[in-house]
Amino acid sequence: MEPILLYGFPLGSSMGLVAALERLGQPYRLSRVDMLADMATDGYGRINDRRETPVLITDDGRVLTETMAIALWLEMRDTARRISFAPGSPQADRMHQLMAFLNTGFTGAFSPLWAALEMKAPDPAVQETLRAFGRRSVANRHDRLEALIGDTPFLAGDRLTLADTVLVGVARWAEFHNAVDTASYPRLAALRRRIEAEPDVRFAQAIEAGEAPAGSGAFKGHVKLAEVIERFGTPRPSR
Repeated sequence: MEPILLYGFPLGSSMGLVAALERLGQPYRLSRVDMLADMATDGYGRINDRRETPVLITDDGRVLTETMAIALWLEMRDTARRISFAPGSPQADRMHQLMAFLNTGFTGAFSPLWAALEMKAPDPAVQETLRAFGRRSVANRHDRLEALIGDTPFLAGDRLTLADTVLVGVARWAEFHNAVDTASYPRLAALRRRIEAEPDVRFAQAIEAGEAPAGSGAFKGHVKLAEVIERFGTPRPSR
């Protein structure tokens, strides 16, 4: 079977993994997860009890969670090196370093902002404290990333790789939360323009928006979330 990526909308970090799958060029399917509704359900908990995306159903039917684990799964199958580099090469080491930074400190810096937004019983004072802390954290991580960006067109070299796709799904959160002045980070702004101009990224953005873009042919269609849960989720608890 083709692997199935469960991606979240709106503004899911998993959008970048859709771009990576499209660039990889091997057959795959997608399943669409409404992060405002689907993830809170008991049914979705049968797929990922942490109620998060992304989730990958591998080609042998295993459930794999966490962005870095899914990215490594893709890298191991990238024999044509469309989204990665030769194992053990300096370029691969740099790509992994950047991916780790993006998936930990950079992504995590937004957590207070999401917590303030998603607070079930809003407390204005607590929310403002979270937002102030979150904005400082996001600015700090943007400073670090701006310093990490080199002179190559993309993060790890002269072409789009997994490092860029991990970045592209998360970087737009800065505008959504109005967390930083993105113009203060010109290297990052220029990098994002290059990444977002790539056909595979434009394809992923259109998919996220609910459109039906023409891709490379690797995408074999959507699978309904209910079907994914029924086929691959943990068994329902007995009554």
